[in-house]
Amino acid sequence: MAFTGITLFSHILPVIFGFFGVLLIIAGTLDENKYKFVVGTILFVLAAVLPYIILRFLLL
Repeated sequence: MAFTGITLFSHILPVIFGFFGVLLIIAGTLDENKYKFVVGTILFVLAAVLPYIILRFLLL
């Protein structure tokens, strides 16, 4: 049985986090702004890792 949050956490939020993460990585690199670069890197890593962490608890 599917839960309501599965699609949100597996398909929607990772795409949003990944998109803005890449934008911030590019902007931080071009502007030589380390803060934007670090925030973009963290968002990108969260986009890759969070679905596995959250969905594990939703599907148990």
